[in-house]
Amino acid sequence: MTRIACTLPLSREQAASLTAGDWASLSGVLYTARDAAHKRFENLLDRGEPLPFPIEGACVYYAGPAPAKDGQVIGSVGPTTSGRMDVYTPRLLELGLRCMIGKGDRSEAVITAMKKAGAVYFAAPGGAGALLASRVTCAETAAFPDLGPEAVIRLTVRDFPALVAIDSKGGNLYTLGPANYFTLLQAGCKT
Repeated sequence: MTRIACTLPLSREQAASLTAGDWASLSGVLYTARDAAHKRFENLLDRGEPLPFPIEGACVYYAGPAPAKDGQVIGSVGPTTSGRMDVYTPRLLELGLRCMIGKGDRSEAVITAMKKAGAVYFAAPGGAGALLASRVTCAETAAFPDLGPEAVIRLTVRDFPALVAIDSKGGNLYTLGPANYFTLLQAGCKT
């Protein structure tokens, strides 16, 4: 299987070149952020304060890493359900967020904002947190250390595997996949 090499932060041009169903190999910097961190982002923006990381082209990974064991850079770092961040995501996309990584479908509001911003949504393989952790070469707290595992962690990754689940044109595997399956199933039933 061929993976498309992508450098983070992701350019608008690179995002536009990706299609739902492509496998990507991500290298560079991404930031973990879950519900509590997103709420704080919202509060910072409401007060006119900057976000704790450069948002233009940024990649946010919806994950709360486990603590590292001796000899590890980071503990298991599997994806969490992305829909919980949907209420905050359109605003971040307007500010330049270029890609997100998580699991599960996104709302229509997020997909509309993604198309406008030229952003992509990657699905990380659920249940593969240890494998994903092996692709992290550096991990450091970037913001909100009081949130523990939900703090914003700056991760440097190399060859981090991710599936383009929703592309910048709105192509969505969560709708295309089942539709293709049922088309094949119906064709098979007619023979």
